[in-house]
Amino acid sequence: MSGRRCSLGLVLVTFVLSLLLLTLSGAGAPAPQEPVYDLLIRGGRLLDGTGNPWYYADVAVRGDRIAAMGRLDGARARRVIDAAGRYVAPGFIDVHTHAGDGLVQTDRAGARTLLVQGLTTVVINPDGGGPVDLVRQRETMEGHGIGVNAAQLIGHGTIRSAVVGMEDRSATPAELERMRGLVRRGMEAGAFGLSSGPYYTPGAFSDTDELAAVAGVAAEYGGVHQSHVRDESAYTVGLLAAVEELIEISRRTGVRGIVTHIKALGPDVWGLSGEVVARIEAARAEGVPVWADQYPYEASSTSLAAALLPRWAEAGGRAALLARLDDPATLTRIKTEMAVNLGRRGGAARILLKAFGADPGASEHYLSEVAETRGLDPVDAAVGLLRLGSPGIISFNMDEKDIRTFMIQPWTMTSSDGELPRFGGGLPHPRAYGAFPRKIRRYVVEEGVLSLEQAVHSMTGLSAAVIGLQERGEVREGHFADLVVFDLAHVRDTATYEQPHAYAQGMDYVVVNGVVAIDDGVFQEGVRAGRVLRRR
Repeated sequence: MSGRRCSLGLVLVTFVLSLLLLTLSGAGAPAPQEPVYDLLIRGGRLLDGTGNPWYYADVAVRGDRIAAMGRLDGARARRVIDAAGRYVAPGFIDVHTHAGDGLVQTDRAGARTLLVQGLTTVVINPDGGGPVDLVRQRETMEGHGIGVNAAQLIGHGTIRSAVVGMEDRSATPAELERMRGLVRRGMEAGAFGLSSGPYYTPGAFSDTDELAAVAGVAAEYGGVHQSHVRDESAYTVGLLAAVEELIEISRRTGVRGIVTHIKALGPDVWGLSGEVVARIEAARAEGVPVWADQYPYEASSTSLAAALLPRWAEAGGRAALLARLDDPATLTRIKTEMAVNLGRRGGAARILLKAFGADPGASEHYLSEVAETRGLDPVDAAVGLLRLGSPGIISFNMDEKDIRTFMIQPWTMTSSDGELPRFGGGLPHPRAYGAFPRKIRRYVVEEGVLSLEQAVHSMTGLSAAVIGLQERGEVREGHFADLVVFDLAHVRDTATYEQPHAYAQGMDYVVVNGVVAIDDGVFQEGVRAGRVLRRR
């Protein structure tokens, strides 16, 4: 019996010694390693793009995707950004921009004016414009690289011009089918929808049936219909009827309709924002998918011809217009209608001419100043300019109460309607340099018109959902790593109408598809991490 106890005791001692040796031998071994990320943004106040309140979270990036988020205390990364005291948000999305013309140019493809605003994605070819051949546009941008992501629209105005020309008439059934075919080709090429501009020629020569027919093609592919509506003032059908037309197109086709750069333009319609909102709300309650976007300025920008000429005078193109201006009886009729249109814009003192090479003496002056200097009636001064071309203008025509009414709607996205200017060239609208920071600085921080969460949602998650940008617009695991880090106290626009060439401030870090494009406030020359996106 004692021998057995001795044997058992020896076995037990041996077992205990073995465990002790195993423990000692493993004491110096390294602990399992945490995943290694490419980028880790630590300690920021996360605005995830949904409109929900911010919360503290780390965000980790691997490749071009958000790999993890939350409390990542033990995580390691090749690059760590300390976001303590700052906000982290999805990269901003500009749903209406004329940046496409600049992105195809090598010298502007880096998109600095966009990135410093926190923009990582832009929707191009608005107002019915842009090329018919979207593949060529995409290949050009991809060939030299772009600094931001670009989502293309296919423009009704461009297509109508290619098929019907500048004639003031309805399209024939055969022409309409050709237009529908070109829209279909654009959608097959990856377009996110149709843009239209029935305010402008040749879109103004189309009717509701034609617009619905082409928008219906975009609807077949799940695309949007973004429209500079037929009238933002009292030029033709009036603001309310123009909004109703867009609603009707969406009602017929099911296409997601967007009243782009929504506004009440001119004294004749100031105060109508409440009625516009009521009509959109009624349509949405009915189940009609209608949205809007807006830039946060009291001035618009267009051409002098678009602002003042009656559309019938532009039919047939430039040569036909000049012939009408040379005919005394027709000129009298044109001037009569131009005078009314000038009143709709609040008068000549509200129209600032941009740089105009054909008449440098008029460049960057108000139309009222040009008229006074030349001893002319403002309409006659405008006709003289139009004989030389059609200068761009900045038109001060909106009321601040209407701007706020549209801005606070939960279906209003943020846009700039800006171009991609060459720094120092001409007199662009300051919105090209500062629309997004301006909305945050003025309407969130200074005036409290809406909360920071609401503003960011209107620039990110809402925009991505309406346009159909997959896996963007929200900070979420698996989504593309388009991110901004900013100090709210420093975010501001610095561009003014008089001195528009001034970069926005406050975006400390901007990340595009996982690549840092603004690093501690410094634009990274040569970084072109953007992509031409395709509808899926």
